[in-house]
Amino acid sequence: MCIAAFIWQAHPLYPLLLLQNRDEYHNRPTKALAWWEVDGCEILGGRDEVAGGTWLACSRQGRLAFLTNVLELHPHPDAKTRGDLPLLFLESTKSPMEFAEQLVADAHRYNGFNLIVADIPSKSMVYISNRPVGEPIVIQQVSPGLHVLSNAKLDSPWHKAQRLAKGFKQMLSKYGKNEVVVKEMVEKLMKDKVKADESKLPGICALDWEFNLSSVFVEVDTPLGLYGTRSTAALTVRAGGEVSFYEKCLEKSLWFERTINYHIQKLK
Repeated sequence: MCIAAFIWQAHPLYPLLLLQNRDEYHNRPTKALAWWEVDGCEILGGRDEVAGGTWLACSRQGRLAFLTNVLELHPHPDAKTRGDLPLLFLESTKSPMEFAEQLVADAHRYNGFNLIVADIPSKSMVYISNRPVGEPIVIQQVSPGLHVLSNAKLDSPWHKAQRLAKGFKQMLSKYGKNEVVVKEMVEKLMKDKVKADESKLPGICALDWEFNLSSVFVEVDTPLGLYGTRSTAALTVRAGGEVSFYEKCLEKSLWFERTINYHIQKLK
């Protein structure tokens, strides 16, 4: 399902600082963080080997996209894969707002999604969602500040979103104007297994399922196998254009770490 917390255009050192957990079945084939090519476009991120998409990725030109699913009772089995949405933006040359407006025509073909697309050089970030069903597609310019995206609308006050936002804010306050220790943030914030009280659950699906999904870090045994947080990413962009992408991912019951650094290329 995924959850992400990020601060956008509101930190003295980082135009963007993003943390994200990806939740998925442990047995679903996944490629770890790496550079890969899609239609001539170099993309950095993890990759779902079943449908070929991604949940978080960026490009050498400073474009970035990340995705969470919307929790819903009856997703459509024949819908288009949501993991393609970040790729469509990264391959595109359209601005985040132009891309969002173009996506409106096809958004109904996907199950519920929250998508954030950003162009770092132009300081533009846009949030897009195709839920609730039957309502106009949500297109919203993301304001500077701290935001959390879980499995409802951007900044919805879900238990896990509120816990993550509070912890994120406290750690940023601790570091002040100094460099952020990304791995410390990951360890202290993204491994949080505290679940919500039943009264705080959204009441969309079965209560036991919602309860198991209500923590920042998810672990649950299901008839289809283990499900939960498969990877944690931390992405920082510095004012000078230096990007650092850290990923901690689960492969065959073992956790592996990798960091890839690069510099945003200016368009000629």
